[in-house]
Formats: sequence, structure tokens, C-alpha cells
Amino acid sequence: MILRKNQFSAFDNSGLVKCARYAFMPNKLSFCGPDKNRDLFAYCQNQETDQGLNLILEKFQTLYPYLKFIAQSNQIRDPFDEKVVEAYWIGSYFLENIKRPGLYNHLVDGLRLKKKFNLKLFRQITDKIPLGAKPHHSFHVLSIWKKFNDADLAYALSSMDLCRISWGQIEKVNQSNLEVSYCPLIFKDDQLQLGSEVSHKISYQIDDQGFINDPQVGQWVSFHWNFACEILDNLQVAYLKKYTQENIQLANFS
Repeated sequence: MILRKNQFSAFDNSGLVKCARYAFMPNKLSFCGPDKNRDLFAYCQNQETDQGLNLILEKFQTLYPYLKFIAQSNQIRDPFDEKVVEAYWIGSYFLENIKRPGLYNHLVDGLRLKKKFNLKLFRQITDKIPLGAKPHHSFHVLSIWKKFNDADLAYALSSMDLCRISWGQIEKVNQSNLEVSYCPLIFKDDQLQLGSEVSHKISYQIDDQGFINDPQVGQWVSFHWNFACEILDNLQVAYLKKYTQENIQLANFS
């Protein structure tokens, strides 16, 4: 069901909208969450929310446990508080408040990894906790998700690069896509790392609608599965770089 603006209640929560922006494309591609991508897109377009969006996002079986864990670790009641959502998708000081035992329990009870992996693979993941693992989206993509999707190197690299939240600086604005400069994930000297900057096209509209209004050359933009999520400020870019780099390093400890 496509929701129109006048169907929304007065309730508004920017954290829910932000979360939906990042959850939209993997949902559209049928990778995670219930089949609600049309609703997610409409909520983001209207930038207003009701309980319906809350219920959709609660059904994301990986996303929601992460948000609950980050919220609880920072004494915040609402898992969809904007600061919690920001910490998971982009990164923030909230992640520095995570305790090692809590993260271990989250992996066991929240994500149930002990039941999904054999003991060797489970230990490969939990051994990264003392090394500084944080509940950031890139940690899940690079150290957990990839273990569900072992494949040839080229496919694995492409999938991880698309699934992580990337950042790029806009070089050119076209009718429905943006040309951005970004650093792709590469495999070099038997290690994952970020490569040199390259030009790359990402979509920012579907049927002339998207989440970014009037993008400008020089702005920083985040993207997920090659779809633009939001314009980033310099601090957000710095956090996203920091936690992505940290989790690339952790991914190489396997």
C-alpha cells in the first residue's frame, strides 16, 4: 500500500525516517525485512511517520536487534531515536559506550549467531570483540554477513561493497543519478582495504522521486546498494570513515 501525505498522523520521528532511508534499498532487493519497500519509500518521501513505519522496521531481524542493543547501552528507551539510528548506520560516540560482555550477549541472544554458525566460525567473530568490535553496520557486513555468503572473491567483494554504507563526494548531477568520487572496497595483498578514489554512478531517484532534494556538486552523500540515502556533513563522513576502516581491519582477522 502506498501511503499519501494526508494519511499520516501528526506523529513525527526523524529517526524512523532516517532508518527507513537506509533500509529501503536492501528491502526493495528482497534481502531483508518484510516486503514493504513501497511503504518505506512513501514514508521517506513524506518525511512523516506513524506507528506503521515503526512496525515495519521492527520486523527487520538483523537491524532491529542492533538498534535495541545500542539504545539499551546508552540508556535510551526508543531504539529508533535518531542518535541510535545514526550510530548504527553512520557511526557516533554512542558506539564507544558499548561494553564487551554486552556485545557478546547481543551476538548470542540478539542475533543468535551461536545457533547459526559452527563453533569455529562463531569464535572467529567473537574473538574480534576484545580487538575493538562495535555494533556498526559495517561490522555486520564485513565480519558476519560475509560468512553467510562465502563465494568467489569478485562476487564477495562486490556484495560487501554494495551492502556497506559508502560515502562519496558528488562530481556531477544527472537526471536520475549522481556521479560521485568514492573509494571502493578492494582485496590487495591478501587483505581487504579501501582502494583509490574512482568515479561511480549511483541512483538518487525512482520515477523522479528520491530522498535527496537538489543535490549539489561538492556535497557528500551516503549510499546503500547504489541508492543515495542522505547528504552528509563533514563530521558524519569522518565517523563513517572511522568505523568502516576499523571494521575492515577487523575483517582481516579471520
